[in-house]
Amino acid sequence: MNLFLDAIAWIADPVNWSGPSGIPTRFAEQLYVTFVVLVIAAVIALPIGMVIGHTGKGRGFAVAVSGGLRALPTLGVLTLVGLWVGIGLTAPIISLVILAIPSLLAGAYSGFEAIDRRTVDAARSLGMTELQIVTKVELPLGLPLLIGGVRAATLQIVATATLAAYVADVGLGRYLFQGIKTQDYAEALGGSILVVILALVLDGLLALTQRLVVPAGVRAAAVQEVRTRPSRSRAVVGQPIEEGKK
Repeated sequence: MNLFLDAIAWIADPVNWSGPSGIPTRFAEQLYVTFVVLVIAAVIALPIGMVIGHTGKGRGFAVAVSGGLRALPTLGVLTLVGLWVGIGLTAPIISLVILAIPSLLAGAYSGFEAIDRRTVDAARSLGMTELQIVTKVELPLGLPLLIGGVRAATLQIVATATLAAYVADVGLGRYLFQGIKTQDYAEALGGSILVVILALVLDGLLALTQRLVVPAGVRAAAVQEVRTRPSRSRAVVGQPIEEGKK
C-alpha cells in the first residue's frame, strides 16, 4: 500500500511533468508509436481481411497465420529485429506491427462474415458491383466488428509499446526500465499506472466509437426484435384452447 501511495506521489510531483523526459512528453511518444503501428498494421491487415470476408476464401490460412503471429513472443521478436536493424524506433515498430495484425485481420473478416448472405445477394441482384457491395453494404454492416478488432489491437499496442524503451529512449516504458534499474520502484509502478490510464482512455473512446458506428437501421431492428420477443416460452404460457378443460 505504501508503494502504491509512493507511486501516486511520484505521478503528482510537478518535477515529473516538465522537461524532455516529463510525463506529457512520454505520453505523446507512447501515442505516436501506437498510432504509427496501428496505421501500418491496418494498411496491411484490413484489406486482406475484407477480401477474405467478402469472398469466403482463405479463411483457414488467415486463421493459421493469425494464430502463429499471436504465439510469437514480442520481446523475443523485438530483440531479434533490434539486432538486425539496430537501436531506434524501427525495431519496436516492426515488432508491434506483427503483434497488431492478428486482431485487425480477425476483426475485418469476422465483420464481413457476420453479415447475412441474403443481404449481400439482394444487393447483387439489384445490379450493384462487387466494389459497391463491399463499400456500401458489407463495410457499414461489418464496421462494429471491424472497430472491435481495431480496439483490441490498440490495447495490445499501447500496453506492449512500453517495450519500445528496451531499444529506444521513448514512451512510458522508460519509467519502468529506469525505475527497475535504479530500484526506484515508485517510478516503475507510477509508469505502469500511467500506461493503464492511457489504455483505459483509449479503450473507452474506441468502445464509444464502436457503438456509434452501428447503422441506425440495425439498431432499430435490434430494438424491435427485443420488444416483440415474448417474455415466456409458449410451453410455459400454455395453449388457451385447452386451458380450463378437465
